This record gives sequence, structure tokens and C-alpha cells, in this order.
Amino acid sequence: MTPETLSQLAIAVPLIGSVFILLAGKWPNLREAVTLTTAVIMFITVASITPSVLAGARPDVVLWEILPGLAIRLTIEPLGMLFGLVSSGLWIINSVYSIGYMRGNREAHQTRFYFYFAIALASAAGVAFSGNMLTLFIFYEVLTLSTYPLVAHHGDPATMRSARTYVGILLSTSIGLLLFGMIWTWQLTGTLDFKQGGILEGKVDGVMVAVLLALYMFGIGKAALMPVHRWLPAAMVAPTPVSALLHAVAVVKAGVFTVLKVVVYIFGYEFLAETSASDWLMIAAAGTLLFSSIVAMRKDNLKARLAYSTVSQLSYIVLGAALATAAGIIGGGMHLAMHAMGKITLFFCAGAIYTAAHKTEISQLNGIGRTMPITMGAFAVASLSIIGIPPLGGTWSKFHLMMGAADADQIIYVAVFMLSSLLSAAYLVPVVTRAFLRPPDAKSAGAAATAEGGIREAPLPCLIAICATAAGAFALFFFAGDIARLLEPITAN
Repeated sequence: MTPETLSQLAIAVPLIGSVFILLAGKWPNLREAVTLTTAVIMFITVASITPSVLAGARPDVVLWEILPGLAIRLTIEPLGMLFGLVSSGLWIINSVYSIGYMRGNREAHQTRFYFYFAIALASAAGVAFSGNMLTLFIFYEVLTLSTYPLVAHHGDPATMRSARTYVGILLSTSIGLLLFGMIWTWQLTGTLDFKQGGILEGKVDGVMVAVLLALYMFGIGKAALMPVHRWLPAAMVAPTPVSALLHAVAVVKAGVFTVLKVVVYIFGYEFLAETSASDWLMIAAAGTLLFSSIVAMRKDNLKARLAYSTVSQLSYIVLGAALATAAGIIGGGMHLAMHAMGKITLFFCAGAIYTAAHKTEISQLNGIGRTMPITMGAFAVASLSIIGIPPLGGTWSKFHLMMGAADADQIIYVAVFMLSSLLSAAYLVPVVTRAFLRPPDAKSAGAAATAEGGIREAPLPCLIAICATAAGAFALFFFAGDIARLLEPITAN
């Protein structure tokens, strides 16, 4: 098959799989087999395109021309290739984890869960392979709508309120700000196609560049730039596999991916550097990065702490884009993959703790590393990756981001990145030390299990997924150079 055909198939496979998931709903084993098979086929399809992109090809296909110069279009370039590989690869692992989690907690509506999960992954592939802002916007909105039932999965009043916050913020920002910015861009340039070096240079100048950039950056609500970040903590009412989808596989990664695409292919990072139009964005991203870390330190609920950690880590990527340097862009793209692997492991561990020990608060985790050594060991590994400690993947993305700040003569942001790593340690390391170094609470079930020398881990599928992603955090340290080489062409203007 040609790469153009494969790009369409990457979107079609999960859509077709979703239909078979519905048909197999009465037979859980068959339904889950369909889910895993679909995930594997999607990843193989996406991976099959990679050699062509590495060789310099840019597969391009127009699906539907709406107006002259305005079409539904798929184009695969290195940044989209990376996002496609990350999202499709992690879907396989998330599906394995979901089987253990959904069965272990006897969750209702499991067929609906797997169905909308597949739709969300098709949407993520569409975002990754979009050839212009119109196509990206359509898939971006479908991703929001398809994940709403997942966030609202439990259906109780509190969950529904949080789900409405989730969908309300994401739709209002994209329609009220992002769409307006796209219409303005179309009026200025006559196109919404992604172009190497951007399409806006010479079309807009002065303060209007910064205003247009603000419409895009705050309109991309999935990037969780403060103050449009509240949807992300609200979405933590969802089951843990959904939290992993939101934080690592698709949703927030679609947000920061879109930020990078806009900076590189709509504005052009060199144009932003010349006009200093992104200076305000550096400040906003740095503020979000630091403040959300401080908020994370104050959260006792484990998923809430991880949610604010995600808000902080996303701002690494936004700040990397705002620096408007080649190293900053590449560092941001690398952090998309590095954070995905580390954060999905942390959420997997949080779900495993809930499944095996029914604990949700950090203050309840004293000594739990003795009854759940695999889970908490993986939590420690992922934490070190998020902090940026070698030999784990987060080391290299943070290195490139700091080099990007130095290249931009913005030493203050080198200090911001370093301070943020210390804050990451301040909110993640205490979870690990509490789990392994403190004695179990006398009244807890974990204490009884420890006294008996028992190990009470989550179901085997959960452990398989946790170990796979923790190993992935190590592997990315050694394959970081390959990721950087994949991304280098996007900065070659």
C-alpha cells in the first residue's frame, strides 16, 4: 500500500474496529480481543508509514475539496508521525491495562467504554495526519465529543457536572477563539494549509501577530494553558484508563501537538522570533508551569496531583514552542513522547492502587510499596523520568528545551525549567518515600497484608501494562537521538 492509503487506513481501522466492538458487546472476551486486535493493526499501519517519512517523503491526499484552496486534507510530516506513533502504540498498552482495570473494578458499560475509546483514537490519528487547520479542527472537535462519554462514564451527578465542565471549556475555547483565529488567518492568507516556515509572514504585523497568536494558544484548550486548564482536573472523575487517554495517549497531546503545528506551520517560528510576538506566551507558559507545580504539591488526592503535574508538563512544550528556536521546537516535540510514557505509567499505577487497595489519597499510601512493590517501583521510575533524571527519557527533552532557551538568550527560562524539575521532585518523590520508607498504617488492609508477608498487586493485565510503560521510559533515554533526528526536518526552513 502507498503511504497515502495507509494514512487513511490509520483513521479507518479504529472506526471499523468500533463497529465490531459494539457487535461483540455481549461476549466480553471477544469484545476485548477485537479491541486489542484493532489497536495492533492501527499501530502496524502507522508504523508502516514511518520509513517513507524518515526518507523525506510527505504523503499527501485531498479527501474533499470544499472550496478552492480549502479541503479536508491529510499530510504526514515528522511531528505528526511522532504523535501518530505515540498515540497508536500506547493504545495497545492502554487496552491491556483496561481489561484488568475494568474487570477488576466490575465497571458498568464496558462495551460503551471500548467503543468511544476507539473513536477517540481515530480522532487522534486524524489530528496527527491533518494537512491543514480545517482538517485538524474537525478531528480536534470529534476528539472532544468522543471523550465526553468516557469522562462521564460513572454517570452520577458529581461526575456529570465535571464532564460538563470538561466539554464546556474545550468547546467554548475552540469555537470562540480557535475558530475565530482560523477565519482571520484565512482572510489574511487565503489558505489554512500547513507550510514549512509558516503562512503568515508578510501578511500580518505589529501587535496583531501577538493577538492572533493569543487566539490560537488559548483557543487550543487541550494544551491546558492557565486559565483555561480547569477542564483537566475536572476530568479526573473518569476511570483511570480514561485519565491515561486524556493525559498521555490522545487529548492533552493533541493540544500541545496543535500548539507546535501552529507555531511551526502557521506562524513560522522564525517569524515569531523576529517579531517577538511570543514573548507574552513565554511568560504565560512559565507561570502555568510553576504555579501548577505548586498546586500539585498541595493535593492529597493522587489523581488530582498527577492532573496538575500534567498541566505543568504541558507548559514545557508550550514554552518550548514560544521560545521560537530550533532546539526549543525539537525539545517540545521530544517532550510530547517522553511525558506520554512517564505520565501514562503514573496513572496506571494510581489505578492499580485503587483496584488492589481501594486507596485514592496520598496520605493513605504509607508502606504500600511493601504490598505493591511492582506498582510502586514503576511509579518511582516514571517519577524520575518526569523529573528528568538519567537514564530516563525525560532527561533529553528537558536538555533540548533548556538549550532552546539558551539559544534564544532567555537564560531566565533555563532557570524556570530547572526550578520546575525541583518542584516535580517535591510533589512526586514524597509519594515514593511514603510508600517504601514509612511503616504501614495500623488500621489499613495493607498493614495486615504486610504483617502476613502478602503481596496484593492489581490484576495481571494491569501489571503487564505498568511494566511495559516503565520499561518504555528507560528505552526512550537511549532512543532520544532517533526522535530528535525524526523531528529535525520541521525546523529546516
